[in-house]
Amino acid sequence: MKESHYIIDKDQNNESIDIKEIILNYIKFWPWFLGSIFIALFFGYLYTRYAPVIYSTVAKIKIIDDAKEFNVASNPLELLNNGSDINMDNEIEILKSYKLLSQVVDELDLDVSYQEVGTIKTRQAWNAPFFITKLFDNDSLKKSKSFEVEVRNNNLIIINEGSEDVMISKNKKISIDSVPLLVNFKENINFKEFDGMSFRVTLSPKKEATLELSEKLQIAPVNKKSEILKLTLDGESIEKSEVILNTVIQKFNDDGVQDRQLVSKRTLDFIDERLIYLSTELDSIEVGKKDFKTLNNLSYIEADAGATLQKRAASQNEAETLQTQVALTKLIKNNLEEEDSFNTLPSNLGLENSSVNNLTDQYNDMIFQREKLLISVGENHPTLKVLNDQIKNVKKSIVRSVANYQSQLRLSLGQVNQERSIAGSVFSSLPEKEKMLRSIERQQSIKENLFLLLLQKREEAAINFAVTAPSVKVVDYGLTSNTPLFPKKMNVYLIALFLGVLLPLATLFVLHYLDTKIHSRLDVEKLNPEIPVAAEIPFLDKEKVFQENSERSVLTESFRILSASTNYLLPVKKDEGQVILVTSAVKGEGKSLTAFNLSLAYASIKKKVLLVGADLRNPQLHTFFDTNKNVTGLVDYLYDSETPLDKCINNGYNNNQYHHICFSGSIPPNAPELLSGESFEKFLNEVKKSYDFIIIDSAPVLLVADTLLISKYADLTLFLARAGFTDKKLLSMSKELNRTNKINNMAYVVNEVGNGKTSDYNYGYGYGYNSEE
Repeated sequence: MKESHYIIDKDQNNESIDIKEIILNYIKFWPWFLGSIFIALFFGYLYTRYAPVIYSTVAKIKIIDDAKEFNVASNPLELLNNGSDINMDNEIEILKSYKLLSQVVDELDLDVSYQEVGTIKTRQAWNAPFFITKLFDNDSLKKSKSFEVEVRNNNLIIINEGSEDVMISKNKKISIDSVPLLVNFKENINFKEFDGMSFRVTLSPKKEATLELSEKLQIAPVNKKSEILKLTLDGESIEKSEVILNTVIQKFNDDGVQDRQLVSKRTLDFIDERLIYLSTELDSIEVGKKDFKTLNNLSYIEADAGATLQKRAASQNEAETLQTQVALTKLIKNNLEEEDSFNTLPSNLGLENSSVNNLTDQYNDMIFQREKLLISVGENHPTLKVLNDQIKNVKKSIVRSVANYQSQLRLSLGQVNQERSIAGSVFSSLPEKEKMLRSIERQQSIKENLFLLLLQKREEAAINFAVTAPSVKVVDYGLTSNTPLFPKKMNVYLIALFLGVLLPLATLFVLHYLDTKIHSRLDVEKLNPEIPVAAEIPFLDKEKVFQENSERSVLTESFRILSASTNYLLPVKKDEGQVILVTSAVKGEGKSLTAFNLSLAYASIKKKVLLVGADLRNPQLHTFFDTNKNVTGLVDYLYDSETPLDKCINNGYNNNQYHHICFSGSIPPNAPELLSGESFEKFLNEVKKSYDFIIIDSAPVLLVADTLLISKYADLTLFLARAGFTDKKLLSMSKELNRTNKINNMAYVVNEVGNGKTSDYNYGYGYGYNSEE
């Protein structure tokens, strides 16, 4: 347990990252990196050459706070207040609303797009020599439709696939897939400049075009405390983007103006309705007032009251005068009735009847004449009698006149009293009439004042409607930078350079990450650091066999290094030869060739070497000597240990006196039984006496048990790992064999180092030992 803990800790300590090794691992693939960078930069150039060029257009507007403007106008101290009642989020939502943007789409016909079709690149066109007018309802188009128009010999040609092209004349109605359209030529266009050019016209549903504009339009405040909004639109056409942003601003401003004008318009409409109603009511009141005055004989209440008082006073005076006259007539009448003698009557009493006054004067004159006549004549004098008769007649006339006058006075007095009564009644009714008239006049005054107020408000609303202030202040109209937003050449080339390095790097990383094969002694040492690596054998296409006289041979030098390393790994023995077991995990890792070349390397330094073919199931050593595999060999000796060794041992390679070989012989049916018997140990004990090194070519340890049966006789076990072929998991198994002492004194030999064609090999667990190779 202590040993296993030690090994684990040692493994963990050796799992450090060697940056230099990693860099060297990738640097050797520098042609890949160089080629990848060149290709990436080339594609970057093509991309910048043919990719759509996108420009960013920016406009800035300031939202006007009407409430703040009014407060500042009324109170300049409001300038010190930096607060605003404007909700910028609401304004942004209005700017991006479907209602507003659909108006922009309608005005600019953004649901009809034009593209200039080039040989390789197709780009957006804003100033095409023609424009399409839709002759159908916007909502009737459910999906986009496209067609191509070519300018040819100052004419427009619609390109129809599979049918004849159609020439379009000016203001001609056409139909594309049953969609009616009107084609108009732009004025003052030189068609020669567009000759041979093709344009793709795309008709999109209005909703789709509006939503696309809403998605592209970006709106945000310049900063958190700012009332200025920045509108950004990215597109290929600078003119189109600027026109769209300016139109959005205009529509937004018009929408705000219309909202405020709508208030004024509604105010005007309301006032107009009220004015009509008030005019009707005023007419009704005035007619009622007129009828009331006519009915009650009123003109001006104060004057009417004065006139009534005067009339009443006049009636009173007249009544008093008439009563005086009546009293006078009574007095005269009584006097006439009481007086039988010839006496004068009172005159100038104030009687207003001229006839009575004249008769009275005549009567008095006649009385005076009688008195004068009595003085000279007697009462019986005829003249006196005649005069008396005349006096009596005049008296009778006076009595009749007075009676008539009295009747007249009584009649007049009745009329005057009636008039006085009427005047008194009229005067007493004047307060009630005045109250009613005042009520009518008060209603009239209220309606007139309201009428005048509404007229004033109507003028104010009309002025507000006519001079409505804008809702936004344009800080900057749509302005486009000369530098395109996309693609930026420097960024594209940097990205291309990065990808040019990244792609092969990632590919190599993935290949290395997924690669489970060992490639050098470093891989082996990382996996099993406690087991030494004796040597690395390079990969050579042509040279396979150790050449003793070749001083510059890489293969020769590598096996000489291997032989020198094994000398250090072998225990010290002075009286007998040492056994070196050469094995591997699976078939195909080069153990037979390695054992063969190692034996030649020892023979080259005049060490007596016996090469033993102990791979009884799949012998390979006979291929290096061009002989039959059924030659007498180890199997024959193991079957019969009395067989002379000289019959089993043959001359070595090129009759080298220091090199001998013992082939495995015929393939036996019971290889494990033969190797586990005492004959194999006896064989080794015999040959140890005659040779310095016995090199055994054994079977793969992970496929058959043969090697494990004889490994206990080995002084050193060389475990072959083939670069680019041996899986790392197999080395982990060999580590376990070494840890459990199933293999003695093990060391690794890394074969075919530098062979990168790992895909040409397959370690194949289905190793058939009973079949020929």
